[in-house]
Amino acid sequence: MTALSAEQVRAVPKIELHIHLEGTFRPSRVAELAGVVGEEPPRPVDRLFEVDNLADFLETLDWVCGLVRDEPTAEQVAYDFAAYAHDQGMVYAEVIVNPTHWSGLATGELFTACARGFDRAQADGLGDFRLLPSILRQQSEQEARQLVEWIAGAGLPRIVGLSIDGNEEAAGRTGPRFAPAYADAARIGLGRTAHAGESSGAEGVRDAVELLGVSRVDHGVRCIEDPEVLAMVLKRDITLNVCLTSNCTLLYSSLDDHPIRELAAAGVRFTINTDDPETLGISLCSEIQLAADYLGWSLGDLVAAQHRAIDAAFCSDADRQALRALVDQTVGT
Repeated sequence: MTALSAEQVRAVPKIELHIHLEGTFRPSRVAELAGVVGEEPPRPVDRLFEVDNLADFLETLDWVCGLVRDEPTAEQVAYDFAAYAHDQGMVYAEVIVNPTHWSGLATGELFTACARGFDRAQADGLGDFRLLPSILRQQSEQEARQLVEWIAGAGLPRIVGLSIDGNEEAAGRTGPRFAPAYADAARIGLGRTAHAGESSGAEGVRDAVELLGVSRVDHGVRCIEDPEVLAMVLKRDITLNVCLTSNCTLLYSSLDDHPIRELAAAGVRFTINTDDPETLGISLCSEIQLAADYLGWSLGDLVAAQHRAIDAAFCSDADRQALRALVDQTVGT
């Protein structure tokens, strides 16, 4: 007996805040693109992401995204994501895109194409999807500031925030280096999030909050390892965008080792997300079902999780009110 049925999970309008466009390529699309450019996959496409560590995972992402070499293809990749999201009952998402993975396109070409794909998707009734350009941890302070400078001049309304991702364990402490870029982002009104508390420990969460000024943290679950950092997350009302299967693939041996129950009991604001759904063989509905079963969620708990995501989203107050009304009207609250 599950706390929530699959039908209930699918029916509730959903919001996702931690998903990478790079992790949404279907195997059939990868095979098609590889054939077009004449490249052989490093592994069979149905086992492409069967890797043992984050470094190999990121290298494979680079290869996949490098297959995209023109704007129409990038636009279609964005539209493909929107079609998947609509099938999941998703009505709004903020999609992380790291231009360093997409070697075949310049930054402007990539984001302009993705914005067109999302514009077309919204016109077709598939949902409202925004963009979060992301810094790679191995980049320099100058490169990070150049990305924010580009955002400021690009004039793309779908870009609503700044992210940072990559292997923090390999790159070392990155908060001080990227603080100027995040200050620039704050000055031009961008929302700010960062991956931390995954490949880094609780100290990474501290840096993200204190040095980068984020209002939410992608992953962030290792804040539980330091009572002072946990207290800071609670005091500052930081939202953690948690990805259970991703964490149990790269960080914890099983869901029973994951601190999600402890975080919930402590009162931490968190949302449920997929991170890289195609590479992990999951979907937003399956991740929410996993969380609901493990945490004993009721329908009210699922709705509350969507409310937390709406509150943490980098959208206007009017958009926030509309999203909340849509969720509440659908479930009759």
